[in-house]
Amino acid sequence: MWDNLKDYHIILGSQSPRRVQLLGGLGIAFEQYAMPEIDESYPENLPPEEVALYIAEKKAKAYAGRMQDNTLLITADTVVIDSKDRILGKPADPAEAKSMLQCLSDSTHRVVTGVVIATPGHRKKISCISKVTFGALTDEQIDYYLSNFAPLDKAGAYGIQEWIGYVAIKHIEGSFYNVMGLPVYQVAHTLMLF
Repeated sequence: MWDNLKDYHIILGSQSPRRVQLLGGLGIAFEQYAMPEIDESYPENLPPEEVALYIAEKKAKAYAGRMQDNTLLITADTVVIDSKDRILGKPADPAEAKSMLQCLSDSTHRVVTGVVIATPGHRKKISCISKVTFGALTDEQIDYYLSNFAPLDKAGAYGIQEWIGYVAIKHIEGSFYNVMGLPVYQVAHTLMLF
């Protein structure tokens, strides 16, 4: 499997341990590189569903100068869009994380991951949307999650694979792995095209 990738030096440009786990689950040999600091701002008029791909493209462009002929670069970004179309990125502190979880409680939100897979001469883009419905969360449940897990490195302040995913998620429409940070089905099928 993956004979089409044997001549590539595959780089995952991400600091996310979840993306490392998910890409590794495909059985692909790759290196994880920390991306250079990039400005993750986006135009105010950009539709919320396009923000993740916009930022993933900025990450790919930031790395472009280091690419060699055999480099295959994968970058990604994930955002949560609440029921009022507000974008929830990674919370700055526990208070913001609590506010985000209160906002997501008893409502449906969208999780969008944008992925760029690029070689020096070829570029593919993926945007995947999943809809997640949370049941009502009590302050006690939110405080427990914030005290026992690490929500500050996650868009929307939660990890679907963690305790909160077990007790809060009533329904998901779309890719579970997309909510974790990498739509592996779409990534795998795109990699088959290289």
